[in-house]
Amino acid sequence: MRILIVNDDGIQSKGICRLASLARELGEVWVVAPHSQCSAMSHKISVFGTMEVIRETEFPVEGVMAYSLTGSPADCVKVGLDYLLPWKPDLVFSGINHGFNVGYDILYSGTVGAAMEALVNGIPAMAFSNDTNEDCRVSDRYLIPIVKSLLKKDIAPHAIWNVNFPAGDPEKVRGILEGRFTASMSAYRTLYHAGKEREGRVELEIGNERQKGPEEGSDMAAVFAGYISVGKVESAVLRN
Repeated sequence: MRILIVNDDGIQSKGICRLASLARELGEVWVVAPHSQCSAMSHKISVFGTMEVIRETEFPVEGVMAYSLTGSPADCVKVGLDYLLPWKPDLVFSGINHGFNVGYDILYSGTVGAAMEALVNGIPAMAFSNDTNEDCRVSDRYLIPIVKSLLKKDIAPHAIWNVNFPAGDPEKVRGILEGRFTASMSAYRTLYHAGKEREGRVELEIGNERQKGPEEGSDMAAVFAGYISVGKVESAVLRN
């Protein structure tokens, strides 16, 4: 298989290196990722000005051609398909994101936005997220078996697979829950704290805290309870 890998955490992210390393088992892999952190950019694209494409000669996964781009995650898909890649990929993988992409957070996710850009171009896509990229033991063990399973399943051309992994000991994972629906809340609540104030301006410090109380059967309830969550995210625009 030929696979394009993108993300929103940037080319230096541990998650994209892990995903590229794992995906090598499936075939030829190219990476096109933002040059810097681009989380919460959703499906943003660049339509004016210029972007810089950088060949990443020191990307730490052998046999992978890697580039970074001074654009958004969706830009990475567009530039990869229309400028860089010598072939049309069979699959686009997006991730592995640092932090869950469940519930309403999917709306903001650059990881999901990049996967949706693949659908715009007629390419099946999967988005992968991890509780924290400081502990990828669960995704290391389960990601490729899950991918192989999902490749055998039917999915509509207006939908992507969205897979979320908990952190921790793989032996303690409670299982894989498929068909999870999107929770009707965000996994994280944004917090704003007033900092310096001068001349009518207030500097806000931005933080977040994990929410409580997701619905049973949802993607969020699954990962909060220590399961791997597998669900679909559909584009209403592409469905029409």
